[in-house]
Amino acid sequence: MIRNIFTTLQALVIPLIGMIVFIMLWSMAASNINTSLGKFPGPQAVLTQFSALYTEHKAERVKEKAFIQRQVERNAKRVAADPDYVPKMRAYTGKETFLDQIITSLVTVSCGFLLAALIAVPLGISIGLSKTLNTAFNPIIQIFKPVSPLAWLPLVTMVVSALYATPDPVVPKSFLNSMITVTLCCLWPMVINTSVGVASINIDLVNVSRVLRLPALKHVQKIVLPASIPMIFTGMRLSLGIAWMVLIAAEMLAQNPGLGKFVWDEFQNGSSDSLSRILAAVFVIGFIGFLLDQGMRQIQRLLSWDKSTASR
Repeated sequence: MIRNIFTTLQALVIPLIGMIVFIMLWSMAASNINTSLGKFPGPQAVLTQFSALYTEHKAERVKEKAFIQRQVERNAKRVAADPDYVPKMRAYTGKETFLDQIITSLVTVSCGFLLAALIAVPLGISIGLSKTLNTAFNPIIQIFKPVSPLAWLPLVTMVVSALYATPDPVVPKSFLNSMITVTLCCLWPMVINTSVGVASINIDLVNVSRVLRLPALKHVQKIVLPASIPMIFTGMRLSLGIAWMVLIAAEMLAQNPGLGKFVWDEFQNGSSDSLSRILAAVFVIGFIGFLLDQGMRQIQRLLSWDKSTASR
């Protein structure tokens, strides 16, 4: 009992000490760094900006509500004067707040990651089961795996602009550009880890499948997937981390809505608060990346028969 309490306290106290030391070093370093926009922001300045960003978000929502209310009142007057009039509602086109851009980035990375998983997992299983497919696809994977995500972005932008030429797009082109770029960079870790996991299945399990004469789909469902889930999720966790980093860079470079654009806009703004707002965004980006990884680890624990693999 005492040992468990000591272990719990150790798990809580040591990270807390680490955070306190980090904040102290950050405060001392910030007070000694002068930039063209003034002092480098310390912890207090960043906390102040978190409060200011939330206040801005609430003010923007008030403007949005007032904008919608004005339209409702205007439409009511038009309908009263002309019963045949069909009311029209325009979407609010005000400035995206910091919280809005967080949601935009999360939606984009989720869609790009899920699309990559739908492609990479079946492809990885097929490659892992077939030496012929492995031989055929391996050179392609090795060529495209090290390509920088930013090299894909201009190509994706041009292809989307050429193929998605519609005056009234259902999905914004900027969203497609970021999502497809994320997908292209997520594919390779998932394909590689899935194929390696499938190819390294214990031969005894394969022999059991042969003895039972399981059909191909049953073999994959009952033998291949359960045995290779740890490796599949390792690839997914790697891919999700890459996806989040790629997305921020893509949004910054292409000026697509999201956290990357927020950082770039603040850098271009050059106000006295820009550095602290950028640093606030950096902490949010890092924290969200941590939560995404932890969420994927918990999903792995639910689906994997080997719970120890998900604790790493």
